[in-house]
Amino acid sequence: MSGRSCSCRGKKAAHRGAVPTAVGLAICLVLVGCGGPSRNAHPQAAAGVKVKPGVEVFLEKHLDLVKGKRVGIITNPTGTDSLLRTTIDLFLGNPAVKLVALYGPEHGVRGDAQAGQYVPFYIDRKYGLPEYNLPVFSLYGQSMKPEAGMLKNIDEFMRSFDTQETGKVPEAAMVEGIDVMMFDIQDVGTRVYTYVATMAYAMQAAAENGIEFIVLDRPNPVNGADMEGPILEYPEFSSFLGLFPIPERHGMTMGELAGMFNDKFLARKARLTVIPMEGWRREMWFDQTGLPWVIPSPNMPTLDTATVYPGLVAIEGTNLSEGRGTTKPFELFGAPWIDGYELAKTLNGLGLPGVRFREAWFTPSFSKFQGLLCGGCQVHVIDRAAFQPFATALHVIKTVRDAYPEKFEFHPDYFDKVMGTASVRLALEAGTDIGTILDSIKPGLEAFAALRKAYLLY
Repeated sequence: MSGRSCSCRGKKAAHRGAVPTAVGLAICLVLVGCGGPSRNAHPQAAAGVKVKPGVEVFLEKHLDLVKGKRVGIITNPTGTDSLLRTTIDLFLGNPAVKLVALYGPEHGVRGDAQAGQYVPFYIDRKYGLPEYNLPVFSLYGQSMKPEAGMLKNIDEFMRSFDTQETGKVPEAAMVEGIDVMMFDIQDVGTRVYTYVATMAYAMQAAAENGIEFIVLDRPNPVNGADMEGPILEYPEFSSFLGLFPIPERHGMTMGELAGMFNDKFLARKARLTVIPMEGWRREMWFDQTGLPWVIPSPNMPTLDTATVYPGLVAIEGTNLSEGRGTTKPFELFGAPWIDGYELAKTLNGLGLPGVRFREAWFTPSFSKFQGLLCGGCQVHVIDRAAFQPFATALHVIKTVRDAYPEKFEFHPDYFDKVMGTASVRLALEAGTDIGTILDSIKPGLEAFAALRKAYLLY
């Protein structure tokens, strides 16, 4: 990546820029006892682990990047090493890292906030070792507290809020007093996941405020080879759901995306360093890495969820339940007016690769159709190598729409933002064959595959 405002430690070395000076002391006023005993300066990977995440590589080989600098980190519960020790604790227990602030994406640093839920500024206190009090800045609506009435229909609020930029770009005051912003969050491998936009906005803020930006890379859990879905039409369909022209399933890691964003899309380039993993290969699924699965967000409980998500997330943009409020979000879908038996029979009759549909009934505890019995299906992936989540989702939507033309509805703006284009919805509404829709997407995927080659680290 020579020639770009980016360096990748380990796998690909490159020149790093000059060290910036601190831009303020605002956050030091709320810091108490950020030290703690030195421990785990060089954490060892758990037995049997094949992949070493970026945080472990950083602590073993690249502490020089933060020597004498004040560090802020964007993280959540997925920021752990292979022994499930949090990146926050590892940093605080290492005398070479001066951690002074935390930044939370959607769902918060602790992962306890539901989709669309506002998280205010607060002080995070921990009384076990290492003990600390750290300021936590929200990167999901920090300047926009929703009124009580807005939360009566959280699904409608989420659809509205996630298509806006408001309250998601870090403000200058939030980064005063830090020299380095770090990012350590597990992604799920699709454009339609707000952590991707959070990283991009944070890179933008770092560039504007003279702060270095370091990404601690993690696996793409649904492999780094497969790509699906339309390329986002930029800037018309750019939103917090998807900022830049990449496909719905992009087959890249967050570190690779950071390099691409910095080089191709950001108006002002960040002084970016990516710490690659060790041992990861593009064809790997998460359960082949040896790393423990920590849920990336409340409605992404398992790798099975992440496997179907790059396609079934489209159901969010319809009046069908996508299974939120159940133990199988995105694997279940339905509505009170659907006959699950007939729907499963029709979908299985399509012979879609790698998947079977089972009739299912469920009552969401929150979200769409809260408290109402829904009929529908559960998606069972029987061969994930053959399974095509995006194509499967289009077939599901077309089948339900054909069976219930008086009941089924799109939420057009949100659906189009998920797709990154209006063309898919318009084609479905026109009754276009799914194969024709998929064929129309292929040229964009081929162009993206060529573009991304320059940014692949593995």
